[in-house]
Amino acid sequence: MSQGRLADQAYTGIVALINDGLAIGDRLPSEARLAEMFGMSRTIVREALVRLASDGFTEARRGAGSFVKSRPSDRLVAHMPLAELSTTLGSYEVRFVLEAEAARLAAARRSSEEMASIDAGLADLRDALLSSAPAHDEDMELHRRIVVATANPAFLIAFEALSADIDRIMRAGVDISRSRPPEVIGAMMREHETIVAAIRAQDADGAALAMRWHLSEGRKRLMP
Repeated sequence: MSQGRLADQAYTGIVALINDGLAIGDRLPSEARLAEMFGMSRTIVREALVRLASDGFTEARRGAGSFVKSRPSDRLVAHMPLAELSTTLGSYEVRFVLEAEAARLAAARRSSEEMASIDAGLADLRDALLSSAPAHDEDMELHRRIVVATANPAFLIAFEALSADIDRIMRAGVDISRSRPPEVIGAMMREHETIVAAIRAQDADGAALAMRWHLSEGRKRLMP
């Protein structure tokens, strides 16, 4: 089994430990103890801990170990079973690179027809977000239209390879955001509007920055 798959297993095992009784602020077992518990090397456990910290579930304190920072909400787990959590949230790291650069290229290359398509996608997303509709299909379609506007088919191939993980994230993101105050959905909409405005203005750097900010905020919205 590859090191990445083993790290996914360690990630899942540590999240299960957190869910099974550790409180926010509790110290996790040491790397050595976790490696013993899971029958894996400390290198594998360390990789899992780095990813857990990146996803906001744990916090490393120099010289003290790793501590519980948050736990997956029931709403998040309803969309992403624990066994899929590591891979699905890990797709964000790829999206930060792929979609930020796609937004940059879309701003530089988009045709008037592609801009009209992106504007229409934004309007569809607005209508869905402001209603009781699920909205994840409209969210996915807007992101896809931005990728298409790069005029590079390789970006679309890469985006579609991630589509299953992105779909789970978008379903969870809208569901979790709707369980919170209305301004959370408003923030989600403004982030999309900022991306589209930058593409319309052919501001390549602004579009890339807006996309990266949106993805970063989206990942935060998944957490409790």
